[in-house]
Amino acid sequence: MTMNRSVKVAVIGAGVSGLVAARELQREGHNVVVFEQNDDVGGNWVYDPRTESDPLCLDPNRETIHGSLYASLRTNLPRALMSFRDFPFLRTGHDPRTFPSHEEVLRFIKRFAEEFGIRKVTRFGTRVVRVEREEGRWVVEWLVRGSGSVSREVFEAVVVCSGHNSVPRIAEIAGIENWRGFQMHSHNYRVPEPFRDQIVLLVGYGPSAFDISQDILPTAKEVHIAVKDNRFGVKFENLIYHDMIKCVNEDGSITFQDGSSIFADTIIHCTGYKYHFPFLETKGIVTVEDKCVGPLYKHIFPPALAPWLSFIGIATKEAIFLLAELQSMYVARVLSGKILLPTEEEMMDAVEDIYRQMENNGLPKTCALSLIEFVWQVDYKHWLAAQNGLPPLEEWRENLLAECFKKLIELPDKYRDQWDDAYWDSVFQTTSTSQNRI
Repeated sequence: MTMNRSVKVAVIGAGVSGLVAARELQREGHNVVVFEQNDDVGGNWVYDPRTESDPLCLDPNRETIHGSLYASLRTNLPRALMSFRDFPFLRTGHDPRTFPSHEEVLRFIKRFAEEFGIRKVTRFGTRVVRVEREEGRWVVEWLVRGSGSVSREVFEAVVVCSGHNSVPRIAEIAGIENWRGFQMHSHNYRVPEPFRDQIVLLVGYGPSAFDISQDILPTAKEVHIAVKDNRFGVKFENLIYHDMIKCVNEDGSITFQDGSSIFADTIIHCTGYKYHFPFLETKGIVTVEDKCVGPLYKHIFPPALAPWLSFIGIATKEAIFLLAELQSMYVARVLSGKILLPTEEEMMDAVEDIYRQMENNGLPKTCALSLIEFVWQVDYKHWLAAQNGLPPLEEWRENLLAECFKKLIELPDKYRDQWDDAYWDSVFQTTSTSQNRI
């Protein structure tokens, strides 16, 4: 027998995860309030030309900037994989490319918010400063920008959708105190001009390092990359590759683990981000350590606080749009009583089982939220779909993702523009159940 319980829910953040969470919660009849510190929806897809006062983002008193977008950013996934199940990311006259600009993604997100009336339940310019459980309810406290007073409200449930790409991680480099040049994190990269005629070293080799290296290559004198693990074997022309940094020497030169050395003007740390939920107080039930948040049942619910606290969209190495939609449907249906969670003990056993699997595969617990193993991605999404009573996910989604990786390896600097648009468009359009809303 299914229930139809209606719950008062606070959603923290109005980026992709927060918007789709609000939609699914409302569809299930819940009373939703979305808190967003910026003046508009979009989260990390809102471009901000400003950068932080501390380029390394280490000073606790620095002026912080939420966004990490650089001006030239284009998606590294085709728009079909950045769609919701019933709201596809179709081509527009603004930017019809398969791999569009960040401006086009933001337009799509704003259309989604308008279509489903999410703005009406969103409080903009409100920064949540405390979320804590008191007497069986969640107290949410927030500051309105420009106001010195803290407001508070009580909710039955809280869904955390505040993202994980705004608090940088910095590489630890021996002898960095000898460094005489400029250091920054990719979070503060916007345009290539400041690096004209410089020798630039990028540390790390994720998507931002890919893009930034290509962006500054025509402007800089030389571009070097220190990479720990070039997992997919992708190499760009005219870049100089090294092992990871061994140390910075007293003369300011940088020595790599392969024994080579260079002098450089700038080090850009393309080393990713930390999970950071400074507003959340759970008395140690949920631990947040750098790249690990836990324990979380199915990457969503802390067992001891389920279903009244949940996290959406914090799993990594996965296209966020569909994943956040499936997770949001699951949370909404659990809160309404249509899906029953296992017992707390059974949920903890499931979490420990994941940790054991990772240990057996030589992976640290910090990778628990990284869905980098292809089979984990597929199995997890299919499990969510089944829990939500949906038919199996279409095969074209995984085929398209596999094609992306293949093209990236074959044509790393051209794959976004050498794409079989006609074929993939036909697959996408015929499987989409939504009308063209553009």
